Amino acid sequence: MDKKYTEINSKIIDKWTEEGWEWGQPISHEVFEKAKNNEWFVLLTPTKPVPKEWFCEMKNAEILGLASGGGQQIPVFSALGAKCTVLDYSEKQLLSEKEVARRENYEVKTVRADMTNPLPFNNESFDLIFHPVSNCYIEDVLPVWKECYRVLKKGGILLAGLDNGINYLFDDDETMITYKLPFNPLKNRQLYESSVKNDWGIQFSHTIEEQIGGQLQAGFILTNIYQDTNGAGRLHEFNVPTFYATRAIKK
Repeated sequence: MDKKYTEINSKIIDKWTEEGWEWGQPISHEVFEKAKNNEWFVLLTPTKPVPKEWFCEMKNAEILGLASGGGQQIPVFSALGAKCTVLDYSEKQLLSEKEVARRENYEVKTVRADMTNPLPFNNESFDLIFHPVSNCYIEDVLPVWKECYRVLKKGGILLAGLDNGINYLFDDDETMITYKLPFNPLKNRQLYESSVKNDWGIQFSHTIEEQIGGQLQAGFILTNIYQDTNGAGRLHEFNVPTFYATRAIKK
């Protein structure tokens, strides 16, 4: 049942991107130009911009966009003078990165890889890792936190967007509590079949112990956090927080 579920997710994100998924649409030339003039913001979660004080000095910073393809954040960091690498498992998301880099004439290193495997980077390679909501597409997040810790330099920053699981309780119109937590299609054949049939990809809810506790277990120090909503829909209208963003540093 779980035969290469990450491959399924890679293909489904390609499909969503082709269909106009909001997290697969690259920034415009105008947004890039504004970033060059230090007018910019980026998102880890649907609606709240990441505070600028969460970042390191961006000029010449080595930044890893972890499962952060799509041409939305990495071009902004490049406009600010950072040296960027983006790892994603969706070919379409990486294609967007290459297209923006070509359009705006900067260099970006793109790596197609599955983040459930060890990251293909040396120890202490990066000053900052930017990881928007995406570990909902993998079953076990602790190995990812450990790999983030390994590839960050001492004092390096991990910025992560995290789904808190509430979204997975509800049906599509967010009126009925329909599913039990944890949401794990690999342990429920009916859920797996529904996920494939409805083009949801194979997604997973994660607990605060996995998401934030996992960062602490990997050795990170949590320095800041905020919560966010979906940006649309019934839960959003009731201001139900469904995401966290965290800032953590490597000791």
